[in-house]
Amino acid sequence: MDWQALHERKRDRYENGAARLEPEQLVRMGNAAYASGLSLLMLGRAGAARAWLVRAAERWRESWEHATPTSWGRPIGTIKASLVADEDEQARRYAEWALGLGPAEAESPIGRYAATLALLVLGRWEDAARLAETVRGRDDFPPAVADALASIAAGDPAGYADAVARVVASFEAREEYLEDVPVADTALALHALARRRGLEVALPASSVLPG
Repeated sequence: MDWQALHERKRDRYENGAARLEPEQLVRMGNAAYASGLSLLMLGRAGAARAWLVRAAERWRESWEHATPTSWGRPIGTIKASLVADEDEQARRYAEWALGLGPAEAESPIGRYAATLALLVLGRWEDAARLAETVRGRDDFPPAVADALASIAAGDPAGYADAVARVVASFEAREEYLEDVPVADTALALHALARRRGLEVALPASSVLPG
């Protein structure tokens, strides 16, 4: 993978959207900024990556004003981008905002996923544990992600290590990625949460993870 070329393509796509800024462009710009940030992470350029990840979260947050009430991918994106960027204050701000949208009461597992991420960011471990259990064992939600959420909430290092390894393996087996960027971003976000929980577990070496 030519990560530099990929970053430049996504950067140009973002700038093209900014030049004709319209509401429908915001999600596309967020996606492009996120892809650019992930590409820079894979190049080992953490500082530059952080700026693009923050930008992605900002565009997704702005896009919510033009979204349907169940567009849970947008708050999920803001939280994940902030976590991968290691922006604690931003992550907490988006977590509080996301919870205010009512995802904990959502019928869909994606809504509950958004709420669980937010609760974990805020250190509300017991609340997160209860909600994580509601997405475990479902056919319409990735079991490895559900297990990782529950393990982080419970402070279970062995359970988390097993679950996050399966998350990474699922990304390695994929044929399609967001914006065609083969990076296990979910594992990176989960790992940031695990560190906040005090779980010192190394991510497995993988072609879909930085370094």
